Amino acid sequence: MKVMKFGGTSVGKPHRMQEVAKLISKDAEPKIVVLSALSGTTNALVEISQSLSKGDRNAAREQIDALELHYRQFIKDLLKQPQSLERAGAIIAEHFEFLTIILKISFSEALNKDILAQGELLSTKIFCVYLDEAGLDHVLLPALDFMTIDGYDEPQIGTIKVKLAQLLQKHKDKNIFITQGYISRNARGEVDNLKRGGSDYSASLIAAAINASVCEIWTDIDGMHNNDPRVVEKTVPIDQLSFEEAAELAYFGAKILHPASIWPAQYYNVPVRLLNTLFPEAKGTLITEKAGSVGVKAVAAKDGITAIKIKSSRMLLAYGFLRKVFEVFEKYRTSIDMITTSEVAVSVTIDNDIYLTEITKELEVFGTVEIDTNQTIVSIVGNEITETKDIMQKLFESIAVVPVRMISYGGSRHNISLLIARNDKEQTLQLLNKGLFRL
Repeated sequence: MKVMKFGGTSVGKPHRMQEVAKLISKDAEPKIVVLSALSGTTNALVEISQSLSKGDRNAAREQIDALELHYRQFIKDLLKQPQSLERAGAIIAEHFEFLTIILKISFSEALNKDILAQGELLSTKIFCVYLDEAGLDHVLLPALDFMTIDGYDEPQIGTIKVKLAQLLQKHKDKNIFITQGYISRNARGEVDNLKRGGSDYSASLIAAAINASVCEIWTDIDGMHNNDPRVVEKTVPIDQLSFEEAAELAYFGAKILHPASIWPAQYYNVPVRLLNTLFPEAKGTLITEKAGSVGVKAVAAKDGITAIKIKSSRMLLAYGFLRKVFEVFEKYRTSIDMITTSEVAVSVTIDNDIYLTEITKELEVFGTVEIDTNQTIVSIVGNEITETKDIMQKLFESIAVVPVRMISYGGSRHNISLLIARNDKEQTLQLLNKGLFRL
């Protein structure tokens, strides 16, 4: 059995949803199909929730009406048979009745989670109506019946495995199963979501739970590219990556895949394939435990980085200094991406500045604190690149004109990271494309 996940753009238009139906019926292998909400839906639901949190019920009402109108038009373009249109219309009426009822309810975080879940519930139910019309036998597996997270918002793989096996056992004669990405139940049994990675994370967890033959992630680009195609004109898809390489690229800015979605597949050794719904015949990118080749594979960039430097003569020869610094970040649950040290200074980067003021205040006890905002981490990723000859020479010759604030080298065999000003990002990616890939 395999897992096929389709993102919002893959089901965001009626004709795209119809293409997805063709893709899942191409072979006889049993499959679980994971769907995201229609593109734009989650953002619309976030806006509705925000309006309600501010007490602006008129704005929420208008947003709900606009979204319902979009769905009404969507099913008219998707479905042909009157009975199918009637069923889909009833589904839309049910979910938008819920959204209308919440206008009278006091806003809470639990209600917010219920609101955000509506997108995936709508897309899967409407898709199932289309599958019925197309004559494709299938079963809807509600994610809320098996996808669970604990009190720390971490998925419970053991529980997911047991519950999913029980559900599949009831339908041994079926080959196509449809379920929702992103949504789950928390430790209190309430509707919740996976946050990090969303539907990709769902697909990877499901693939791990059923020991899938492969986890296919279908998007609108033919695999992981060697650079950001939104910034660099000439990019090429990567044939194969190791789980470690893929995780590095995902964490440091490759938008096609979220880093959280790598570990379940890696831990249970389930191959992941990144494919393109627009060009399904394209080879895409295969992610397995094997890297396939040695050397530089790709470049990724992560924006929104803040650099913090702590300068202190007390640091010289003082044991325990770094521990005290790290304890400040631990206190405010703020992770560190990069770190460099010298005899009298330590520099770190963070991608979450919510507690920057509090962190800065506590760090000032140790010495002078300097803050640089609006920075970008550019990561050069590949198998064993720290052991590749001439890599550093090629790297710095490529970006000789770019000021580099920090360098992380040697912490990983697969990654060299540079911290630069955000304003230098586009130029840096283009120069690296020419210098490292000759493109």
